[in-house]
Amino acid sequence: MELDLTPKTAQPLLEGDGGGYYIWLSSQVPVLAKTNVGAGQLVLQPRGFALPHYADSNKVGYVIEGTDGVVGMVLPNTGKEVVLKLKKGDVIPVPIGGVSWWFNDGESDLNIIFLGETSIAHVSGEFTYFFLTGVQGLLSSFSSDLISKVYNFNKDEVTKLTQSQKGVVIIKLEKGQPMPKPKLDLTKDFVYDIDAKTPEIKAQNVGLVTTLTEKDFPFIKDVGLSVIRVKLEPNAIKAPSNLITPGIQLIYIARGSGKIEIVGINGKRVLDAQVKAGHLIVVPHFFVVAQIAGEEEGMESYSIVTTTKPLFEELAGKTSVWGALSPNVQQVSFNVDSEFNKLFISKATETTSLILPTI
Repeated sequence: MELDLTPKTAQPLLEGDGGGYYIWLSSQVPVLAKTNVGAGQLVLQPRGFALPHYADSNKVGYVIEGTDGVVGMVLPNTGKEVVLKLKKGDVIPVPIGGVSWWFNDGESDLNIIFLGETSIAHVSGEFTYFFLTGVQGLLSSFSSDLISKVYNFNKDEVTKLTQSQKGVVIIKLEKGQPMPKPKLDLTKDFVYDIDAKTPEIKAQNVGLVTTLTEKDFPFIKDVGLSVIRVKLEPNAIKAPSNLITPGIQLIYIARGSGKIEIVGINGKRVLDAQVKAGHLIVVPHFFVVAQIAGEEEGMESYSIVTTTKPLFEELAGKTSVWGALSPNVQQVSFNVDSEFNKLFISKATETTSLILPTI
């Protein structure tokens, strides 16, 4: 059965005064369920607050915009809360079952994209959240009798505890409402600024590729994922490559526009599509993907791969497979003469996998 890899944008699940949450439904994007990956987007307006919750999937958040985000997390089996600062460029892993709340303490929107793995989720291809408080809160759903006995509350106290919060998922806090302040000394252990990380591949006036794994950021191992940032200048190309370690790549276009091509089984081009900011694209196991930036503003993407130790095979650049395969093998495989094969090898291996076309 063929996979529909058409790029998709998120649909609003909830919007209100405090912000909104947006999702890619697996019913509308079936490839998410088939590959066990999912995505969601949290947008908090100034003073917006996402109520405490946990989820059924490991994921990472990337801050697309915002300067004064705050997240509180109670990680599994720790019994303590860590309060962390978030800003544009930050990556924050969110382990399955960890309780978290999110707050925008700034003057502009806080925009976070979450990408994750859903192999044990209730709905494959989607994140399911369990809120502790609010209209959909866990406590308000238990019987009053049980809550009374568990917390030693009388009837009025039970009502106050379970029914005072009329908000759903996201609320807006009044100015002056005190909130926990982030601990900057802890933030560096749980949050990583991928935009500031030295890229593994960089070509002047062409672009860069940055990979974030457990080697540089041990906490990301807790979610079993890695993150890749690709930033391309106008017209630049990230040459075709494929993940050779078992895993799925889930790409989110954060800024700009361009085109993505994917080739899959039997050499069939399964995607050749224009993409823009907000698009989500799935790259299945071992499929080969190339990114081409638009003419005006370039393109920037962030992706997860569902492995902690991603290895890619490049089809262009100094480290590409063409520099390793023997010339005779290439010559007979392409059915070309030796002179043309030498020309191909020299051109295929003269630069990095980031290319600015000259023709």
